[in-house]
Amino acid sequence: MPTYADLVVRAKKIYTLEDGHPTQRALAIRDGKIHRLSADSYGLDHLVGPATKVIDRPDSVVLPSFDDTHTHLIFAGLGQFDVPVHTAKNLAELLGLIRQRASVTKPGDWVFTTTNWQEFNIHEQRLPTLQELDKISKVHPIVVRRGGHNLVLNTWGKFGKDEHGQLNGLLQDSAVIMIDAIKPSPSIDERIAGLESASASYAATGIGCVRDCCVSLEDLAALKATHDAGKLHVRVRALITAIGFSDVSRVEQLLTEMEKWRFLQLDPWLSVWGVKFMIDGGIESAATDEPYQNRCECASEAGYRGRLLWDPENLVEAMDVVLRRGWKIGTHAYGDRAIRTLLDVYERLLQRHPGLPPGTLVMEHGGLATPELRARATALGIPVTIQHPLLHDIAGIQEVYWGHNRVCDIFPAREWLDLGALVSAGSDFPVGSYGAMHSVWGMSTRQTVVGVRGPEHAISVTESIALHTTMAARLLQESEVRGTLKPGRYADLTVWSIDPFEVTDVYELREVKPIYTIIGGKISHGTV
Repeated sequence: MPTYADLVVRAKKIYTLEDGHPTQRALAIRDGKIHRLSADSYGLDHLVGPATKVIDRPDSVVLPSFDDTHTHLIFAGLGQFDVPVHTAKNLAELLGLIRQRASVTKPGDWVFTTTNWQEFNIHEQRLPTLQELDKISKVHPIVVRRGGHNLVLNTWGKFGKDEHGQLNGLLQDSAVIMIDAIKPSPSIDERIAGLESASASYAATGIGCVRDCCVSLEDLAALKATHDAGKLHVRVRALITAIGFSDVSRVEQLLTEMEKWRFLQLDPWLSVWGVKFMIDGGIESAATDEPYQNRCECASEAGYRGRLLWDPENLVEAMDVVLRRGWKIGTHAYGDRAIRTLLDVYERLLQRHPGLPPGTLVMEHGGLATPELRARATALGIPVTIQHPLLHDIAGIQEVYWGHNRVCDIFPAREWLDLGALVSAGSDFPVGSYGAMHSVWGMSTRQTVVGVRGPEHAISVTESIALHTTMAARLLQESEVRGTLKPGRYADLTVWSIDPFEVTDVYELREVKPIYTIIGGKISHGTV
């Protein structure tokens, strides 16, 4: 009895991304893996049986699915049902959306907003204040969150002050963690519904695997429940968060709690990649060598240079414990002073662990990486994840804090590649927008909300795609199973109506979405 394929794809071109391998025109999938390829569109028709699904798109092109190697699926899932303030063009619209939600929300229940927006990009270029939120409601706790590091509260606000010394409801960095600890938790059914919707949204942009860089153990349980229910549409590589920690004992406690999840360390769908640290802050508090321009409310003193969140000696010891427990480490380092400090820490760890497998220590962002820092990181073999969508969305406000020249030098992809560094790409959602071709367009143009910044750092479309596919698989040490299209590899692929390698104007790629996203042989986006 013949054995048929589960799915056959016919296309104009199938780019395998295998070096020296010609384009193909047909691909067969069986048992979640690529079974066979053919240069003839109908060369695999003998594998088509009564139950075989066929995608016949003679004008389409096929690529491996894309990885987003630094994003926050958890935040996307939690925000699926929040007030969609990211759609507002001005403060009146934003406040109106919150007012509408509060009007249908039970008194005493919390009102949350989505997080994927920047105040600089709305007309007034500012966050709402405590007073404005109080005019909407004093019977609902209202949380207006922007990204992962800032939020504004109504009468619950106790930290931020305006120019007159009055409370404005703004909380930043560590203070945000306090609110996260007391806000009501959604039910497991709500978590599953949010993650199902969010993961489907990622898949709809061509993303097939996300590396979520801020996952609590509670979040991990929700991801597992979503996967077990068959509702996770992308592969997930989770970094368990140590954000907010500052001593070794708390890290040791976390690692003990992680042991019950050890069985997921190498799971092909939902794996625990390692532990996430933060050595400095984000837009308003990244640790820099040169002072900020003192035009931001975060610069409370002259010569403000951001903040380092760990004592380096303590960080070495905390990370040493992680490595001895057999986990990898990804560390947020955005400013040049933070990057230098992190490389000092990583170098000491490499001396303590000379046989450490490549890719065990990763730099997340490496935003303001100077030539000296790039050379040093590359020599140490430290991979870096970069996120042009983040730069695209925050360039305007970052220039207020850092000035034009420093913003132009954020995420110097061209120079990283020229050095031979292992670089992969992502979005850093909710600060940047996720999407396969949106990111490719950005890295190839260096376009931001305030225009092109640092065009000398741009890379080609081909290189940009590699950062999301073959190089991403290398970062995750999964090149033997993902990142290229080859018999025996996971059947993770995307089908497109446009050939990104042949566009004459790269701006055509900005909003392009795939026709299909197929992960593990299953259609995560699109219908046959």
